[in-house]
Amino acid sequence: MSSVIYKEIRNHGYSTVMPRASRTPIPEAWNSETIGQRIARLRKERGLTQKELAEKVGIIQVLVSDYEKGKLRLHAEMVVRFARALGIRADELLGLTSDVSKGTATKPDLKIMRRLNRIASLPPKEQKIMLKAIDGWLQASQRKAE
Repeated sequence: MSSVIYKEIRNHGYSTVMPRASRTPIPEAWNSETIGQRIARLRKERGLTQKELAEKVGIIQVLVSDYEKGKLRLHAEMVVRFARALGIRADELLGLTSDVSKGTATKPDLKIMRRLNRIASLPPKEQKIMLKAIDGWLQASQRKAE
């Protein structure tokens, strides 16, 4: 993927614009991951299906699939819509900031948040039981890791 700078050429009274290669370096993030791959990764990090993301963006699932596979190119409006649906800034979606390119999620995993919301809707006594069980599993997991 190369940037293009346009140079105007005048021929017999007509103005023609000819592209030439840019000397501006391409950001590293663009070399490691396509925008489609980034959308897919961010969608999965947030626990969304293609259909759920499509509903948030206002398109059909097939289009999300095509954007992720690189079959379709994002125009400016779609960049903004995907960024909002994923809860990130447009520059992060485009790979212009290092946080997204390194794979660090800026928002909590949606699957975990859904489960926490279900626990929060339980009666207080059941919440306490669930949280004790979760704490026990986390402590056991931490001991295994050490």
